[in-house]
Amino acid sequence: MGTFQGHLLAGVFFLVFSLYYAVMMSLALLRGQRLLRPPLPPREKRGHRWWQRVPVQGVMKVVIALGGIIPEFFYPPGVNRMKIIDWENPQRPFIFYNNWGHVTMYGFFMLSGVVDIVSQACQAWQNVKLERAAEALAFCVLVLLMAAHLENKGTLEIRVHVLFVVPTFLVSLVLIIEVWVPDQPTLWVLKSWLGLVLSCWMLQLSVLMYVPLSGQPWKAENPGDLTFLTIFFCWYLALGAALLAAIYGLCSLWHHRFSSWRETPGAKYQPCPRGYSNEELEKLGTEAMLQDGGV
Repeated sequence: MGTFQGHLLAGVFFLVFSLYYAVMMSLALLRGQRLLRPPLPPREKRGHRWWQRVPVQGVMKVVIALGGIIPEFFYPPGVNRMKIIDWENPQRPFIFYNNWGHVTMYGFFMLSGVVDIVSQACQAWQNVKLERAAEALAFCVLVLLMAAHLENKGTLEIRVHVLFVVPTFLVSLVLIIEVWVPDQPTLWVLKSWLGLVLSCWMLQLSVLMYVPLSGQPWKAENPGDLTFLTIFFCWYLALGAALLAAIYGLCSLWHHRFSSWRETPGAKYQPCPRGYSNEELEKLGTEAMLQDGGV
């Protein structure tokens, strides 16, 4: 991942899931759901075909993670970086540690996807807490790897990655809390916002470090460049909030339009309740006529 393409792939990976969570969070708030993802019914009621039970989110995690792992080992073609120790060197040094760090990051997200698939497709009852714990573990590992990634790096690269670690740590903290407290809409919004921030910043990081828009590389010895890094990050905090608001607005339009198509006021059949006296039935009929605007 130590290339423009590698950072871009990771940024797209986080952005896809951040957008997915933002849409899911918006629809959950609009529908008044108590849980962000309501638990699935028992396995025998989910459909008899296997593709009806396999979770799309879990499959996406596995596929995208594999798309990140394979190039770390075998790109460009003909290269093999699966070796960990140089046994030909008498000092036995570790080699390709950056690549193995990136593979570890993708591996834990792939593990989260496997847990999702096993929990939702293979078990009789979905284990929601295990899924949340696996996802929280993946982000905790990402924070540790980013902290180790700062070793022997220049001032500019350290500043860029520290700004990436901040929202990543907060996302992992929110996910840990959600293992035990999943029904808090405030945490849903915070997680979606931080996810958009860290994914957009990862994309900015790849552009900033490898293909700066000005055509001139950023300079760590220039205090102005370091100052503007923090300013840009603050702008991305606002950008994440704006993206989240836009997604919520679009979901709101879709939700209200879709609801109006499915439900026409006054068109739903309501059976007459039993056990009421004649006076109560007349009262209910009068209320219904008033709601419908009279005969």
